[in-house]
Amino acid sequence: MQQSDDMEVPLLNDTNSNRQKSLGPEWDGFSHQQKDSEGSMESPNLEFEYGDTDSFTVELSELYSYTEEPEFSLNRDYFEEDFKNHVKGQRWMELSLEEQKAYVMRLLDALEVTDRDKRLKVSRAILYLAQGVFDECDTETDVLYWSRHNVFLLYEMGIFTALLELLSMEIDNNQACSSALRKPAISLADSTELRVLLSIMYLMVETIRVESDGDIPERKAAREAFKTELGSPLYNGEPFALLLFTMVTKFCSMNAPHFPMKKVLLLLWKTALFTLGGFEELLEMKVRTRERLNLLPLPEDSIKVVRNMRAASPPASAIELIEQQQQQKRGRRSRRPLVKQDSLDTYNERDPFKNDDARDDEDDPEDVDSGIEGEVDPLDRDVIIQPPPPPPPLRPPTERGSFPKGLPWAPKVREKDIEHFLETSRNKFIGFTLGNDTETLVGLPRPIHESVKTLKQHKYVSIAEVQINREEELQQCPMTLGEEEVEEAPAEVLYLGMLPSLSQYVIALLKLLLAAAPTSKAKTDSINILADVLPEEMPITVLQSMKLGIDVNRHKEIIVKAISALLLLLLKHFKLNHIYQFEYVAQHLVFANCIPLILKFFNQNIMSYISAKNSICVLDFPHCVVHEMPELTAESLEAGDSNQFCWRNLFSCINLLRILNKITKWKHSRTMMLVVFKSAPILKRALKVKQAMMQLYVLKLLKMQTKYLGRQWRKSNMKTMSAIYQKVRHRLNDDWAYGNDIDARPWDFQAEECALRESIEKFNTRRYDKNQNSEFTPVDNCLQSVLGQRVDLPEDFHYSYELWLEREVFSQPIQWEGLLQAQ
Repeated sequence: MQQSDDMEVPLLNDTNSNRQKSLGPEWDGFSHQQKDSEGSMESPNLEFEYGDTDSFTVELSELYSYTEEPEFSLNRDYFEEDFKNHVKGQRWMELSLEEQKAYVMRLLDALEVTDRDKRLKVSRAILYLAQGVFDECDTETDVLYWSRHNVFLLYEMGIFTALLELLSMEIDNNQACSSALRKPAISLADSTELRVLLSIMYLMVETIRVESDGDIPERKAAREAFKTELGSPLYNGEPFALLLFTMVTKFCSMNAPHFPMKKVLLLLWKTALFTLGGFEELLEMKVRTRERLNLLPLPEDSIKVVRNMRAASPPASAIELIEQQQQQKRGRRSRRPLVKQDSLDTYNERDPFKNDDARDDEDDPEDVDSGIEGEVDPLDRDVIIQPPPPPPPLRPPTERGSFPKGLPWAPKVREKDIEHFLETSRNKFIGFTLGNDTETLVGLPRPIHESVKTLKQHKYVSIAEVQINREEELQQCPMTLGEEEVEEAPAEVLYLGMLPSLSQYVIALLKLLLAAAPTSKAKTDSINILADVLPEEMPITVLQSMKLGIDVNRHKEIIVKAISALLLLLLKHFKLNHIYQFEYVAQHLVFANCIPLILKFFNQNIMSYISAKNSICVLDFPHCVVHEMPELTAESLEAGDSNQFCWRNLFSCINLLRILNKITKWKHSRTMMLVVFKSAPILKRALKVKQAMMQLYVLKLLKMQTKYLGRQWRKSNMKTMSAIYQKVRHRLNDDWAYGNDIDARPWDFQAEECALRESIEKFNTRRYDKNQNSEFTPVDNCLQSVLGQRVDLPEDFHYSYELWLEREVFSQPIQWEGLLQAQ
């Protein structure tokens, strides 16, 4: 087993292309990421609010690469050329709604011409309308207003259905595929038609998906209709997302290297987000499902709890530890370094600078109470540490009310935990057990009665437990319980469509994720994800190389963002729809080496990745089409934007951590994979990011493996253990901090996965295999009805049926005696 630093994922391939290598050494090593050292003194709190997506304008701008900038004016020129031929002396904004509809209808008719170049010109004209006829606008607000107006108009006139037919034609265009396969280097020009079509469709999906305060009832009705249309099997008997998944697998199998993957993935993610619903809709669906199943309501709103949580300070670096030790040697014990007080733990458990004095300090009451949540301002520390009583409050009273007192999460207890507790207690005090009986407490002492009462007060029955129990009943009594009524929810329709090729979809997404990861090394046989960002002519000047370098890094970051958000969305919706749908996707992710892949992603300077400045604000849409372009210089490119962090990179990191949590939670075999791949040091480095939500999911991953890491690790990481205690939900009888849990013993983990897989296969067979109940179908004993059944015969059967009769019937002697003897 290799170390995590050079961890390889055998099933998936790293990416880059020969074309990328040809950019030259000055580009190859170029990275506009802030080179923060791993031992940075103190990282600031990140004012980051997690959500389904970034702001609307950012989501629109990320659709386009900076290399595509010249195409904005091309779209405008084709539109104006056609518009002036058919509408004399007027601008688009001056037309009445009926005139606009008539013109869009004319464009729709023109899409059906056989000439490929004419079709492309019409498509560009439609794209210009969807982009908001920016040449007639003065501000970015005007562009967004007219883009919204035009998109709803295009949908009303049936443009999306026409584009879908054109997209299907382009996907099946074998000539373009073979041409791209023969080319030594693929560029932006090879995917022009696909990029235009996907851009229009993305603008339509994203604009209609986002609700606006000023939407009239007609627009709200159009949104619901479009949502239903995208989520239903209306397109060749399958939902629209399946067509995009097909594009992803075709690209990853090297059959269509010219597909613009970034646009496909963005459109796939936004389609899933629109049809399935975002995180807030998911929470509402969860509440409704619990009500329907007569389960207790959720103990808290998890979204609000996480948003109110405060970030802890990052681990202390080696430099800070040296300074602390020097001050200790000088006898400055009265006042400790502020950073040490506020740190979670030492930077690395194998820190050579840690001595016995530093270890003793961890047990000091001042350190223990020093506010691991980061609640105490560094400026207030001196006041708190000073001896004169009474000490001033930690923060002003007005601020105290905004954060809940005590632990942020209500503790939970599973039915299985209560059974296990009673089993242990009965064995100890009585000498025998009563199976799954959690009511009988005869013979047990009073403290055990109190314990059981407390456990039952915090008992939490999940939707998944109810679904598993129901599935067991259906498996045991198929005839008695009859057919299960399955609601045709969007998640159910999508799962049914994905089921036959689910493993291919998962492997393709992980290949692309690996290809876009910043830790990937270039390989000659890997897939090229840069087909829709590299220009036809390679950069000549250093400035062009820098611009392309930023564009390529940004391109990869957007791909990671789209894949991580899509996978998390699918896992959460499938888990709510049915637990075994979630387990099926999760198991395929594990088998495709998703766990080491995500750990490999985090095995980098994560602070540098989150503070990366791979964006050029003046080139972002819609800014670039409204304002005059300033002259770009190497200094302005180096400076980047003024943001404290990169939203999409922090969003991607949190999503990947949540995916890792989802697929490893309550799975001891997968938790052992985290231990085997030495994830603890990698995850501890991620704690340097001062963002509460990201730290929460890192701490969850550390909590689930602490029992396997040994006593020495726990002893030398007490501040991390304290952070876990303060931030992560408690299970009342979970010995995660001590390693005494029975589940920590080395079970046969392969058997655990096999049992889960068997349950999943039984579920899929029962619910989706229509031929599995053939042995239970009643036998038809009526001669007339049997002979009257219609039998489907081949088309050419009537040409050769006489020959068939002669060969199969008349020439074969019938052994009547044999038939009688058989009776």
